[in-house]
Amino acid sequence: MTTATDFAKQLSRFLSEYLPHERNVSSNTLSAYRDTFVQYIDYMHTRKGITVEKLCLKHLTRENVLGFLEWVLDERHCSPATRNYRLAAIHAFICYLQYIVIEYSEEWQKILSIKAMRTEIKALNYLSPEGIQLLLQQPDTSTRQGRRHLAILSLMYDTGARVQEMADLTVDCIRIDSEPYTIKLFGKGRKSRIIPMMKEQVVHLRQYMEENHLNNSNMFGTPLFFNNRHEKMTREGITYILKTYADMARKVNPSLIPERLSCHSIRHSKAMHLLQSGVNLVYIRDILGHVSIQTTDIYARADSKAKRQALEKAYVDLNPEVKSERVWERDRNLREWLKGLNH
Repeated sequence: MTTATDFAKQLSRFLSEYLPHERNVSSNTLSAYRDTFVQYIDYMHTRKGITVEKLCLKHLTRENVLGFLEWVLDERHCSPATRNYRLAAIHAFICYLQYIVIEYSEEWQKILSIKAMRTEIKALNYLSPEGIQLLLQQPDTSTRQGRRHLAILSLMYDTGARVQEMADLTVDCIRIDSEPYTIKLFGKGRKSRIIPMMKEQVVHLRQYMEENHLNNSNMFGTPLFFNNRHEKMTREGITYILKTYADMARKVNPSLIPERLSCHSIRHSKAMHLLQSGVNLVYIRDILGHVSIQTTDIYARADSKAKRQALEKAYVDLNPEVKSERVWERDRNLREWLKGLNH
């Protein structure tokens, strides 16, 4: 019988107890952290010759972590952003270990000092109001499926919800029987937030719920959106729905629908439209469920850049051209003085 190493024991507790129960992380974060350590174990086996049965905490060193991060970039051909995410997972494990396994405290601090790589800041990908309107015109509302898809897409835009938040919605999260209309979303770390909704925004959702008999208390806890097999809608399912209608809308007007469009692009679109309508960044932060206003500030920077580019594109130089000597060409003394600077 093989005895589990200290690495195996602590990693198991970190993933199965600490993260889900004490840190209350989402299943997606848990899955990403798990993948990081699967890859780290593969790296230690293939590059260092240390099998998982012999992998101990003493092998978790700054040198090995740096080697692993290089391997992620060079051998797995991952982006710097993915490399940084792997590092974040390892840092989280080290933060957990430093209060439990103190004999390696010096090494833990060395690992925590590893910096994230600089990554290129990509321009925000979002649709104009006309683009959103075109997208929402694509589902065939004469069919039950089309009405369900319209309810999903319109709600995702109206609330600025993350795709996982959409998939996790249950009937009891919706309050549209009387005003004020609200929806309760569960974000990262299962933190909840209440999003107000306007009367115009609940039309498609109410129709969908009535058609599928979801508007009674007996359905509380039931997934709000489900697929054709009546199974809870997944992230991948919602993404597929968006891609289907984005492709259709792009054929109608390619200039309004970019080639790369994700569910997060719809969230970006909502944030930008709120900002452009004059909504305070603090309110946008709360609607999107950001912890820090600095995260939300990317929309203000993107809007400022868009305004500047629009001004530059529309600018017409109406100033008359003035042909005149430069002042130092006119002023002999200044000209001679400038020439003399090299001497």
